[in-house]
Amino acid sequence: MRANKSKQKKRKKILWGILSVLFILVIGVGVYVANLYFSFTSALDNMHEKVDKSDKRVEEVSIENKDPFSVLLLGIDDEDSDVGRSDTMIVATVNPKLNTIKMLSIPRDTRTEIVGNGTTEKINHAYARGGVKMSIATVEQFLDIPIDYYVEVNMDGFTGIIDAFDGVTVENDMDLTYKKHHFPEGEITMNGKEALIFSRIRYEDPRGDFGRQVRQKQIIQAILNKARSFSSLLKYDDVLDELGDQVKTNFSFKEMVSLQQNHKGIEKNIEQYQFEKFDGGYIGKYWYFFPDEEEVQKYQTLLKDHLELTDASLAENEGDTYTVQANDTLTSIAAKLGVTEDELVEWNHLSDPNSLQVGQTLSIEEPNRSE
Repeated sequence: MRANKSKQKKRKKILWGILSVLFILVIGVGVYVANLYFSFTSALDNMHEKVDKSDKRVEEVSIENKDPFSVLLLGIDDEDSDVGRSDTMIVATVNPKLNTIKMLSIPRDTRTEIVGNGTTEKINHAYARGGVKMSIATVEQFLDIPIDYYVEVNMDGFTGIIDAFDGVTVENDMDLTYKKHHFPEGEITMNGKEALIFSRIRYEDPRGDFGRQVRQKQIIQAILNKARSFSSLLKYDDVLDELGDQVKTNFSFKEMVSLQQNHKGIEKNIEQYQFEKFDGGYIGKYWYFFPDEEEVQKYQTLLKDHLELTDASLAENEGDTYTVQANDTLTSIAAKLGVTEDELVEWNHLSDPNSLQVGQTLSIEEPNRSE
């Protein structure tokens, strides 16, 4: 009898010990999760910077309602400037119904009108002239689509995020050497400093700007892959501290949660595009990228279709302007804008329609046109 009681006491002690350990673990996990949540929301508060609804939208898009939407990804490099320039510009359109993403890289040397600055220069100068808002307005005019969201990343500051994840691994498609740094072809693992150098290589790559954009996208994708792994969970405190300082976006916390819940697996359905037809040349002492107008129109149509844009979903264009690009003709501009050549001549008082100049601003519709 005493032996049974003794066994029962031992079992109770063991059970009590197990329950105590479990309780401590639960409390510990709860405290960690709570701390992680507050760290996350604090980082998001630092990251979040709202911008106004696109002038090209009649109504704001709703991620919760699974509306197609667009995102401008800006990789900011302030290596040579206090203000910084958008070293990487990528427009992504997301269609939740199709569960697909289309991504178009815009060469940073693209010559176009900097909307709101009254100049025609390299598209990446928009960020230096007027920050995110001017970048969005300029890209909207260039591609003739609304930009609903943006994500701005300080590329230099990404070194801390990469180091917090103990480095990143990418598949390098080309053997590259920059000064003392060698990046062999194949799978390579890099720390933050190495990844930054890898992402900045330009002249050593025969593809120039295009090659650099490929590597920068690889680095960002590698970071996302690390972020998804369970082993990274314990590193989130360090990562979130870095994110709050190095990333800015107008995505709200609620929208981020909705994206995670409603778009699982969408990263496997990404189609990437880049401009392949173009001219390049100097104006003064600066080299510019002149995209082929027909290819620009092709991508405008592609992205509009993916966003399911209709005339009813777009704001009216009255009072808008168009900046003449390389290889533009009056015929191609009229076709692009959906107007006649005679209307362009009349609205802009063109004495010689065949002498359009690159950078010249044209009115799209007569300012006092009656309905």
